[in-house]
Amino acid sequence: MKKNILILFIFFTISLFSQEKFSREISFITDNDLYTSTYDDRYYTNGMFFSYKYLSKEKNENLEKRILEWEIGHEMYTPNKAVTLNINNHDRPFAGYLYGSYSINRVYKNKQSFKTTLQLGVIGSNAFSKELQDFIHNLYGFTKAVGWKHQIKNALALNFNAEYNTFLGKDKTNHFDISWINNAKIGTVYTNISSGFLARIGFKPLQSMMNSIAFKTNINNKNTSYFREIESFLFIKPTLRYAFYDATLQGSFLSANSEITNELVPLVFNVEIGLKFSVNRFNFGYTFNYNTNKSKDLKFDNGHKYGSINFNYLLK
Repeated sequence: MKKNILILFIFFTISLFSQEKFSREISFITDNDLYTSTYDDRYYTNGMFFSYKYLSKEKNENLEKRILEWEIGHEMYTPNKAVTLNINNHDRPFAGYLYGSYSINRVYKNKQSFKTTLQLGVIGSNAFSKELQDFIHNLYGFTKAVGWKHQIKNALALNFNAEYNTFLGKDKTNHFDISWINNAKIGTVYTNISSGFLARIGFKPLQSMMNSIAFKTNINNKNTSYFREIESFLFIKPTLRYAFYDATLQGSFLSANSEITNELVPLVFNVEIGLKFSVNRFNFGYTFNYNTNKSKDLKFDNGHKYGSINFNYLLK
């Protein structure tokens, strides 16, 4: 009897939250190669991203939602051996990128979305990557990195990014679907284009791309036709990227005096595999990321892997 009451309570709680609308969301994403291996500490080694999203109150007959987002982000890059004083052992430069950004995500009623983002920040020592890595290494008892004095030199960071997604199809049970994913970046830090696919396998029927944590479109208000829904799915996202410029490898063209630079590999294959799910007001996710080499003459030339963990909380 007690077991039946508990099951009923759980289903009532889930149903209650699935009938509500939450128009704002705060999120934290942390990237680290520590999340895939305790031995790896190289290349793209850490990322931290804090964001706040909310819905525009403006109405548009073609749009289901117009999501506005503010974000503070930090990316950290190191060579294969961050604890050597010999710069000949640096197979890529130390680099840090700190920025603030503002995004507008236009979610169309025909199951397409178009997101534009403007990033403004700095690369170099003003990004405080050395201080952040020292803190992380002290926290976990790792050896202190000693090569940050050779990092990419300070420069202004200004980037414009665009992302276009469109739904392609699903199976009859709505437990599998696939979408086409495209991204372009141009600026003083990154200039590249990428394209690929996002496939989802749901433990329960999948939500539309217009109202899913997979596409960061899961907030609603009185102007939208969706409610909060509980989600749980596996996903895979393979993409091909062609890079024209990467200041974290080549140094910024605004400050051409970096001591160590590398030549980039233009064509890169990337794949993301993970799990995302929601519980009441929370969304959680883990992603395994793998990419082929982004620069030439790396000591570890079989690609790079790292993990991503995300936490999200919805607000009325």
